[in-house]
Amino acid sequence: MNKAHSRTHADANSGFSYSRATFEELVDAALAHAKKLGASDAGAEASEGCGLSVSVRKGELENVERNRDKSLGVTVYLGQRRGNASTSDFSRAAIEQTVQAAYDIARFTAEDPVAGLPDAGDIVHHDEAGRDLDLFHPWAISSEEAAKIARATEAAAFRTDKRITNSEGAAVSAQQSHFFSAHTHGFRGGYASSRHSISVSPIAGKGDDMQRDYWYSSHRHPEDLALPEAIGRYAAERALSRLKARKISTREVPVLFESPLAAGLMGALVQALSGGALYRKSSFLLDSLGTQVLPAHIDLLEDPFLLRGKGSSPFDEEGVRVQARSVIDAGRVQGYFLSSYSARKLGMKTTGNAGGSHNLILSSRQTQPGDDLDAMLRKLGTGLFVTELMGQGVNYVTGDYSRGASGYWVENGRIAYPVHEITIAGNMKDMLLGIEAVGADAYNYGAKTVGSILINRMKVAGS
Repeated sequence: MNKAHSRTHADANSGFSYSRATFEELVDAALAHAKKLGASDAGAEASEGCGLSVSVRKGELENVERNRDKSLGVTVYLGQRRGNASTSDFSRAAIEQTVQAAYDIARFTAEDPVAGLPDAGDIVHHDEAGRDLDLFHPWAISSEEAAKIARATEAAAFRTDKRITNSEGAAVSAQQSHFFSAHTHGFRGGYASSRHSISVSPIAGKGDDMQRDYWYSSHRHPEDLALPEAIGRYAAERALSRLKARKISTREVPVLFESPLAAGLMGALVQALSGGALYRKSSFLLDSLGTQVLPAHIDLLEDPFLLRGKGSSPFDEEGVRVQARSVIDAGRVQGYFLSSYSARKLGMKTTGNAGGSHNLILSSRQTQPGDDLDAMLRKLGTGLFVTELMGQGVNYVTGDYSRGASGYWVENGRIAYPVHEITIAGNMKDMLLGIEAVGADAYNYGAKTVGSILINRMKVAGS
């Protein structure tokens, strides 16, 4: 894979069509026109993204796609009335028309007592806004090279075992983007970032006993991606291990969530602690500040400054400063995930989470370095090890949880056989408080990092 060098901003060799300086001019023109029209405040953001996606199936090229898009978004405030509009046309006339559209929307929008730009005291300082987090590593790869990597990934899956009989394909993606944003409360900032991936979905078995699985690798820097052969082989091993799956009878047992699925549990927790859900009272964790929502051995940290982190940023989407913090300490909630708007709705201060959470790390104080997956299976003892979930079965108001699942039945700490066509159910409050252990097999899924999670008891509905 080609080595790339970090660049804080787009330049002539970055593959972008527009420079940072051009974006600054576009944004400044939009803000100036908003003020000319009589806006009390305004914000604007210019952005551009481009990339390459290539997929193959059974060795044959299936799809080659090059994407390039650009946008200028404008928000106009007339007191506490707000209007938004956007355009992909960067001409001066189009920008002025877009600002006018946002202005007109604001004129006819009802007043919102908490609408407005972030408070000046919350805005990131200029030197902090330019902090380099090593997020931009463009991958100068041709479609031919990408197809070669995708074929190698899929071929490795087929070579693993003769029972790998088919494939849903392999894909390589190289993406990059940059933006510049500013508003009339003094914020100016922007940066470039990249994200690349390799994935494959092999199929094992024949007839009624066919099983599919997948694996992938995704990173900011192409050199951090796993080897195509390793991705293909592991995906094949996952598919093979699911052959001859059985159904099981309904019972209540401990459940071990594989680390990628454990990241999904973290996502449900974050959603329940997010300002929008809290002020709408659509969260099962209302008024949970200072309360115990996880066992005392569990901590949840947020760190926006991890180098090459997928959730890293020197500021949030509003230009508010961000900071590393303890969200949950010894199981107790120390803070929510708030934007300026949701913070005002709740009578609180923004936490710098406009646009979502940053890098989250969930850990247990009881986890030992040797607590790999085998050790977690031993802790599970006899119960269900879940490796795939289907459906969107979380009620964020009540916390009720019900998902289709497949995985493995475990007896005496060892995998006995694969299982499928089952449903697991519980309530998120009980599930979170019932976390008995977190594995050392940490996995990064987007902006969340966590090992496998063992929950003391859930309802498993089978045949």
